[in-house]
Amino acid sequence: MARPDKAAAVAEIADHFRDSNAAVLTEYRGLTVAQLKELRRALGATTQYAVVKNTLTKVAAREAGISGLDEAALKGPSAIAFIKGDPVEAAKGLRDFAKANPLLVIKGGVMEGKALSAAEITKLADLESREVLLAKAAGAMKASLANAAALFQAPLSKAVRTVDALSAKKSADA
Repeated sequence: MARPDKAAAVAEIADHFRDSNAAVLTEYRGLTVAQLKELRRALGATTQYAVVKNTLTKVAAREAGISGLDEAALKGPSAIAFIKGDPVEAAKGLRDFAKANPLLVIKGGVMEGKALSAAEITKLADLESREVLLAKAAGAMKASLANAAALFQAPLSKAVRTVDALSAKKSADA
C-alpha cells in the first residue's frame, strides 16, 4: 500500500498534468536556487516549474492518461514546467534561459497528449507568439477583403470612365 505522502504527491502531479496545456521536462543539475528562481520568473505566471521525483512522475503521468513520456527523459534530476498558458511563450523562456545557463537541459515534453522531443520543443520556441500569428492571419484576411472590394468596384469605375470619355468626346465634337 502506498504511503499517504507519496499518494498525495502523485495526485498533485497528475492534477498538474491534467490542468496544463503542455509540460516540459528539464534537467536542472548544477543550477543554484537563485538561478531556479530566475527561471521561474522568466517562465511567467501561467507556468509552474516544479522539481519532481521520476518514479512519482511516471505514476502520475499514467494516472493522468499521458502515455508519451520517454523513459530516458525521466532519468537523473528532473523538473517539469507545467504550462497553463501559451506553450510557445514558455518554450521561448526555457530556450532563452538554457542558452544563458547551459546547465539547464531540456529533455522532452508533452503537448495535447503527444510526446515532444527536445528538438520539437526548440522548434516550438522558434514559432512566433500567438498574438503575432493572429495579427498576421487578420492582416491576410483584410488584404483578401480589400482585393475583393477592388474587384467588385472595378467594373463600376470603368463604366464611369467610359461615360466621362464619351461625354468629353461629345462635347469636343459639338
